Amino acid sequence: MVEKAYKFRFYPTPEQENLLRRTLGCVRLIYNKALAARTQAWYENKERVSYKQTSAMLTLWKKQEDLDFLTEVSSVPLQQGLRHLQTAFTNFFSGRTKYPNFKKKRNGGSAEFTKSAFKWKDGQVYLAKCAAPLPIRWSRQLPPGCVPSTITVKLDPSSRWSISLRVNDTRNFKLKPTNKQVGIDLGITSLLTTSNGEKVANPKNHYKLHKKLRLAQKSLKRKTKGSNNYQKARLILARIHAKIKDSRLDYTHQLTTQLIRENQTIVVEDLAVKNMVKNHKLARAISDANWGELVRQLEYKADWYGRELIKIDRYFPSSKRCSNCGHVVDKLPLSIREWDCPECGSHHDRDINASINILAAGLAVSVCGATVRPSESKSPKAGALKQKVSNSDARESRAVS
Repeated sequence: MVEKAYKFRFYPTPEQENLLRRTLGCVRLIYNKALAARTQAWYENKERVSYKQTSAMLTLWKKQEDLDFLTEVSSVPLQQGLRHLQTAFTNFFSGRTKYPNFKKKRNGGSAEFTKSAFKWKDGQVYLAKCAAPLPIRWSRQLPPGCVPSTITVKLDPSSRWSISLRVNDTRNFKLKPTNKQVGIDLGITSLLTTSNGEKVANPKNHYKLHKKLRLAQKSLKRKTKGSNNYQKARLILARIHAKIKDSRLDYTHQLTTQLIRENQTIVVEDLAVKNMVKNHKLARAISDANWGELVRQLEYKADWYGRELIKIDRYFPSSKRCSNCGHVVDKLPLSIREWDCPECGSHHDRDINASINILAAGLAVSVCGATVRPSESKSPKAGALKQKVSNSDARESRAVS
């Protein structure tokens, strides 16, 4: 069984939009009030506030005269908002994310409805306190026999409404096994280079609309903040950003699906993208390349379709190691795209060589659990053993591909 979310656009009636906007506003308000309460409790008393305590706060807030409008919307999205805040704090205390931020109105918002807050009837969605079904643009049908377990309504910064239906799909998605294996080197000029010698061009979605984006940003700066013209200019800018995001995501989905369908084993480097974007000279290009999302999609699609995704250590010298003899050069600046091995004389394309080494390292991890992180030891025996494993896997991968 696979848990999937099907996302659709919908176009609410004026009455539905009014109710949904009020719901999103209430969810945002409760989230921010609970976050403020938890922050205050920590700084003043070093006390951690639980979800149960914030749920009790919500009950008290509803009884206040200045917050009685909270009773006009469904209580389920409000409770779900508190649960999401609890998850944010759990991730923070475990070191996975930063401290939770307050939600802003200009970013749109979302509301999650569980089974008690919506009705699924004749292929239509009826939300709590909403008599008519949502006018959803069904671009595809849900799998036969699947009933949504959770529904999330979202308004993005460009004022587009969407709905996400989470279902449990019992169909078998496993693809027919294949003997193809591929190593992938992620880049900027070429989005990725495979160990088969194929280079996939970077679509550079941000660059294509960069001129329009700058003009829209300049136009927004000239407007008086809070005015109607400011809101119009903000909406134009948000729609350009949305177009860039949609194009980037669609291209990434097509690319990852193709890689999963064609290969049984895929090896990538475990890159720290969040740290890499701190380089201000490359931050825009790295963000536009969408590396993090590409690897994330490969992970869950490999799980769905019965493929294997292997991540190797980010410090493995894939570019500086000769894929033919295993020799590692001391320095190889980014400006050098082709180089000759001083040991065996082999000529290498930097990216293709790196992808071959990535595949060999991944296969070493998969087969014998060998380490792929460069050892601090300069022992010739250790180096020879590592080269033997890497070179044999590299030759095997080239033979298969």
